Amino acid sequence: MPNAHDVVVIGGGIVGLATAMTLLQRRPGSDVLVLEKEQRLAQHQSGHNSGVIHAGVYYAPGSLKARLCVEGARATREFCDEHGVAYRDTGKLIVATDEAELARMEALHERAAGNGLDLERIDAAELHRREPNVAGLGALFSPSTGIVDYAQICRALAREVERLGGEVRVGCEVIGLIETPGQVRVELRESDEVAGPVAARRLVACGGIQADRLARMAGVRTDVRIIPFRGEYYRLPESRHDIVRALIYPVPDPSLPFLGVHLTLMMEGGVTVGPNAVQGWSREGYPRFAVDARDTADVLSFPGWWRFARANLRSGLAEQWNSLSKGAYLALVRRYCPSLGVDDLGPHEAGIRAQALRADGTMVEDFLVLKTPRTVHVLNAPSPAATSALPIAGLVADHLTGPA
Repeated sequence: MPNAHDVVVIGGGIVGLATAMTLLQRRPGSDVLVLEKEQRLAQHQSGHNSGVIHAGVYYAPGSLKARLCVEGARATREFCDEHGVAYRDTGKLIVATDEAELARMEALHERAAGNGLDLERIDAAELHRREPNVAGLGALFSPSTGIVDYAQICRALAREVERLGGEVRVGCEVIGLIETPGQVRVELRESDEVAGPVAARRLVACGGIQADRLARMAGVRTDVRIIPFRGEYYRLPESRHDIVRALIYPVPDPSLPFLGVHLTLMMEGGVTVGPNAVQGWSREGYPRFAVDARDTADVLSFPGWWRFARANLRSGLAEQWNSLSKGAYLALVRRYCPSLGVDDLGPHEAGIRAQALRADGTMVEDFLVLKTPRTVHVLNAPSPAATSALPIAGLVADHLTGPA
C-alpha cells in the first residue's frame, strides 16, 4: 500500500495519546496517526477512574510500576503546568485500624522508602487532629499524592499531537492487523461500515481493555487474557464534602489483589467512596449487571480465570456481597470513617479495570509491553498507568526509535 504512515497508534486513551505526542517530539515532522474507536477520547479507563496522581507507594521496588509511577507523577504535574490543566496536591493518608494493619503499615513504609518516597508516620492523636472524622491507630502520610481530571489531560495531549503535526481520528475501530516485512495493514470500521485500510511502517497498540484482542489480531503469541473487574463507586452528598481534607486509604491486605475502598476528593468538588473490585461480564458495559456474550465467553473459556477464581474464592464472594449490599459496602469505609451512614452513599458511575491474567491463574503484576518486528503492544497497563502514562510513552518510543 502506498503512502504508509510512519506510525499508527491504536487507542485514544492517555497512554496512546502520550505515546503519539512523545514520538512526534522525538522525530519532528513524522506522520503519526491515532485511531480511537469511540466517538470521543478517553471513554474508558482514562475517563473512568478516581483521578488520583499516585506517588508510587505500593509497588515493588525495581518494578516498572514503581519506577514509572514516581517519574510519571512528576511528569504529569509538569505537563499540567505547561498546558493549563488544573490539579491539586491533596496528599494521602493510609490508615491502620487494628494491630495487624499497623504491622502491614510498617512494611508498606519500607516499600515506599525503596521507591525513594519519604512517608510521614503519624500516631492516632495526630491523625485525629488532621482528620477529625477519620479513626485509626496510626497512618502514613504521602504528601506527593494528588488529584487531576485525566480526561482533561487526554484532551490536552490530543491538542499537542495535532499541534506537532499528528492526526487524531475518532470513530475508527480496528478490525484487522496484517503485518508484512515492509509494513502493517490496518483494517478499519467507521460508522458500522468497513472503511478503507491504512498502512503503517510501525504500529503501537494501546488498547487498554481490548489489548489482548489487538495483540492476537497482530499474531502476538501470549498466554495473557484481559479480564474486566468492575470498580463501583458511591458519591457523598454536598453536606459531607468537607468530611476529609486529604485522600483516605485503608492499609491494603496483601492477600487481596486490589487496594480497598477509599475516600477520594474530586477535582470538580465532592468526595467519592470506592472502588471495590467485582468480576465484570462486559469489558465496556458500565451499568450494573451489564453482560456481553463475547466478553463473558472470553472469561469462562480461559483456564487462567478459573484458577484465579478458585485461589481468590473467599475474597471474590465477599466483594460480590459488598456490591449487592450497600450496608456491607458501607462497613468497609466505616472502619476508618465511622460517621458515614447508608444515606450518605449516592450514585456514581462505575469504572472497569483491565487486569491481565496468565493461563496459570496469576495476575500480571507489572506493566507489560510485547513486540513483533513492526508492532509494539502495551498489553497490561492498569493503575497507576494514568499517572505513569508519559514515561510509559517514553518506554514505547524507545522500542520504536531508540532511547531519547
